[in-house]
Amino acid sequence: MKLDILIIGAGMYVCGKGTDGFGTVLPAIFQWNKETNNLGNLYCASTTTDSAKNFSKKCLELSQVFETNLAPHCFPENDDQKSKSYKDAISHMKNPSCVIIAVPDHLHYEIAKECIKADLHLMVVKPLTPTYAEGEELSNAVNKANLHGVVEFHKRWDRSNLILKEKYASGQLGDLLYSLVEYSQRKSVPQKHFKSWADETSILQYLGVHYVDMMRFITEAYPQRVSATGQKNYLLKNGIDTYDSIQCHVEWKTADGNTFIQTLLTNWIDPEGTSAVSDQKIKIVGTKGRVEADQKDRGLMMVSDESTTEHINPYFSMSYSAQDSSREWFGYGIDSVTTFLRDVSAITKKEITLQRLKKIRPSFEEALISTAVIEAAHSSLKNNSKWVNVQNS
Repeated sequence: MKLDILIIGAGMYVCGKGTDGFGTVLPAIFQWNKETNNLGNLYCASTTTDSAKNFSKKCLELSQVFETNLAPHCFPENDDQKSKSYKDAISHMKNPSCVIIAVPDHLHYEIAKECIKADLHLMVVKPLTPTYAEGEELSNAVNKANLHGVVEFHKRWDRSNLILKEKYASGQLGDLLYSLVEYSQRKSVPQKHFKSWADETSILQYLGVHYVDMMRFITEAYPQRVSATGQKNYLLKNGIDTYDSIQCHVEWKTADGNTFIQTLLTNWIDPEGTSAVSDQKIKIVGTKGRVEADQKDRGLMMVSDESTTEHINPYFSMSYSAQDSSREWFGYGIDSVTTFLRDVSAITKKEITLQRLKKIRPSFEEALISTAVIEAAHSSLKNNSKWVNVQNS
């Protein structure tokens, strides 16, 4: 049974807009179709015809790479700018369908609601929503409609994080005491790629939420309270009213009553000359052991006459030459998207239940936990870094 797929958003993460690459979502769909031949129609809804044309161009280039003939249906078709072109795209979908929503954080709620009304299984890029109330409403709506709703927390597929989860579950770390996360990105992310909406989010909400979800994934603990401190300096002086950096402390409680602290140090004003777009490290310390992961330096580094030193992450989303000299995309970013597509196919074929998927995937209900932490952190930022209890903890 063929699936229609709608992508809402046509930015850097979807198709590499503003870069020489193809992003992550679009290559994942091509890779999934190569393996399954299960794609019906591909739709894309953006806000401008320029973005739609760029998406079509990227599809054409990937079609040549994958030796296929995939012509997307892009919206808006005629208007130079149309903020709700996704409604036009939804109206054209006829086959069993799903949607991947990759738009600015503050638009997730409104668009996801429309997709649920249209009976679409859906994946939303992180975070689910900026507020707990919005996320809870979407979670209830997905459950009521018997739809599969997940958040694209791709770090759950990162093999180094799977090792962290296994080491904790085995008891080798003992009772957790603390965890330290350092996560940052280059200045160009808020100043270039997300300039139009950077002041609608925060570095903790956009980036740090990954490691909030990761701590939940590794330990199955629940957050109790949050304290956060932030600084507005560089970006504010450059016309973007958002935090340069946020330092956040989260108190977690495990099922057996043990409490531990997670500290997240986040910023998105790293120099452009850094050796990777994302600098990311995690450390977990317990009463019996410790484990550390440098998730920027994966052991692969390159420097040439044409480029500065670059730390390459071969495990996120990369193209490789297959044995037959064709190209294939692999990585945990790809795995996150293709898993969603395989799950939707399995649902339509009645090979798996929604109840089963909810237990093993980053469901909307599961994503409420990280959303609640981010909301509490923002409240703490407004109240002199006071500890704020996490909703429904």
